[in-house]
Amino acid sequence: MRLRPQRRSGPVFLGLAVLAAALAGELGHAWLTAPAGAARLERERAIVRALGLTDTALFTEARYTRNPALADLNSAFQDHPLAFDHFPSASIVPVPALPASGTLSFSDKEPAR
Repeated sequence: MRLRPQRRSGPVFLGLAVLAAALAGELGHAWLTAPAGAARLERERAIVRALGLTDTALFTEARYTRNPALADLNSAFQDHPLAFDHFPSASIVPVPALPASGTLSFSDKEPAR
């Protein structure tokens, strides 16, 4: 009786089957929990409407990283213009693109009042 050599692709296909099963499990979980997630979002929307909340806070460290749309543009340089930043989240938030006129605005035609 002659034994034939095993294929080296067997573990690869086994790994792909495990990953496919994991993907199917995640998709099934998302499908089963979708109604509960939608109900939770609706409750959160009602809370936001009742409290009159604005934008969400992205980070909780510094006032200029909590919400870049509402930040004081000079607060990042309150210690010194060339000082190192104390908070790691400031390295994630991109520098805002400001108009050259020095005004905070949402577009070039609408300066902040």
